Amino acid sequence: MNYDKLLNPVIVAEKPSGIRRFFDMASTMEDCIVLGVGEPDFKTPWSIREAGITSLEKGRTFYTSNSGLIPLRKEICSYLSRRFDLDYTTDEVMVTVGGSEGIDACMRAVLAAGDEVIVPYPSYVSYGPMARLAGATVVPVNTKAENSFRLTAEELKAAITPKTKLLVLPYPSNPTGAVMRREHLEEIAQVLRGTDIFVMSDEIYAELTYGDEKHVSIASIDGMKERTILINGFSKAHAMTGWRLGYACAPKPVLAQMLKIHQFAIMSAPTTSQYAAIVALSQCDEAVEEMRSQYNLRRKLLTSELKRIGMPCYDAEGTFYVFADIRGSGLSSEEFCERLMFEKRVVVVPGTAFGDAGEGFVRISYSYSIDHIQQALRRMEEFMNGLKK
Repeated sequence: MNYDKLLNPVIVAEKPSGIRRFFDMASTMEDCIVLGVGEPDFKTPWSIREAGITSLEKGRTFYTSNSGLIPLRKEICSYLSRRFDLDYTTDEVMVTVGGSEGIDACMRAVLAAGDEVIVPYPSYVSYGPMARLAGATVVPVNTKAENSFRLTAEELKAAITPKTKLLVLPYPSNPTGAVMRREHLEEIAQVLRGTDIFVMSDEIYAELTYGDEKHVSIASIDGMKERTILINGFSKAHAMTGWRLGYACAPKPVLAQMLKIHQFAIMSAPTTSQYAAIVALSQCDEAVEEMRSQYNLRRKLLTSELKRIGMPCYDAEGTFYVFADIRGSGLSSEEFCERLMFEKRVVVVPGTAFGDAGEGFVRISYSYSIDHIQQALRRMEEFMNGLKK
């Protein structure tokens, strides 16, 4: 059989994730320190795990409704109101298999062949491939370090055409740690008012912002909720990556189409995870705050030390990543990461894994212990000193 002719050419043309290649190589090496995976090193809080265990002990191993358990959807609405001043009802919420399923369902529900999707880069690796699989064309907007990697109103205006259907708004941002504050979102909203452009707001890191200002959702800005599909989940803030649970909030006509995709492709999200998530939202604000506080300590240590050893990075305001500038090394992002891995056994991710705009940068995660980070920093300093000789 000639598989090249038989397989879908759109997916065949997609390159595998640029993140995984380095981890696959590192897995064959001894004494590697990995600062690349975006996964909390905290265990899921006990009360959440206990709720999952209890659901199994009680035999709750059935399908839930396609949209998810009503008590969970009620808790999601309560949580979004309490934490982010958002007003959603249970029929505007769908529980998904992680935030990733919500992204996929959103794009397949609103996009068709010929539509354009604006994606700010550097950006999470899935947006472009998912948009192309939905038949759309990706219009990249390369954000700049001097703007703290935020999407500006001027950049958005320049990217809009009559074919624009969707804007991906991925803030707080993986990989840059950039955050859009209210004043920045107001400027974006002003550009979008009066258009028929949807916004997919990926807010999976909403709880992981630092400083005195809380995260602001664009759905809370006047006139934006009617065009916004909000994506969130439990993996990052609640340390529940393996539970595979997220949710999407959207206007009812949009959610109805997303729900059809979910029905045919998934049926329902994991029941055990849904019962655990009720406790996550209703009882674990303090645990989330403690994890956020620990991430903040790591963030300050990492950014300070990286600047000292010659890898400057602006002070990331969210997530658990920094986007370090390695242009002074004279190496490309790929070269830098390969040499750091082979010479010093430290794994970070090349900025180009997140789009061409990431050239000259590397993503470093601080979702690791202080000791782990300090060991890596010592090796990285040796590496940077070696480049000067």
